[in-house]
Amino acid sequence: MSADPTQHAVEVRRSARRRRTVSAYREGDRTVVLIPARMSDAEERRWVGVMLDKLAAQESKRTLGDTELTERAVRLSEQYFGGRARPRSVRWVTNQNTRWGSCTPAEGSIRLSHRLQGMPEYVVDYVLLHELAHLLVPGHGPRFWELLEAYPRTERARGFLEGVVAAERLPRIPAAREE
Repeated sequence: MSADPTQHAVEVRRSARRRRTVSAYREGDRTVVLIPARMSDAEERRWVGVMLDKLAAQESKRTLGDTELTERAVRLSEQYFGGRARPRSVRWVTNQNTRWGSCTPAEGSIRLSHRLQGMPEYVVDYVLLHELAHLLVPGHGPRFWELLEAYPRTERARGFLEGVVAAERLPRIPAAREE
């Protein structure tokens, strides 16, 4: 069972017939990971992490509409902020190419960059929580960061986004031309 309440419980099933393959699927409120019986505990931990990330990536590729995004924001506010952050609107926008999200506290509106679509669920949740926190605390002072400490994947999500930004800054190698 994960310490992260946003994740499903994990059940590992070992099989003597399974030789090399590892697979995972959602079953109700838990994730089932199927592994070979001979796998070591360290290999099991590694593969569980790999398969959880793979499932999260698949699930996040299902693009949420604005209605689902708003519902998600409300759930996150309930879970992490006791429902105190109450957005009036949450929507995807295509005009934010240098930021991941923005918030106008006076209007209660949150906008997320379309560039987040397809990123892991925990990353989208972090950006939503970041913007929800601005409905409660306008700046990025200590009170703001204390609010975000409630989300257990804050550092991981920030690292993911920093990696995306770093990758975008890498020089592009021209594609080899066919002769």
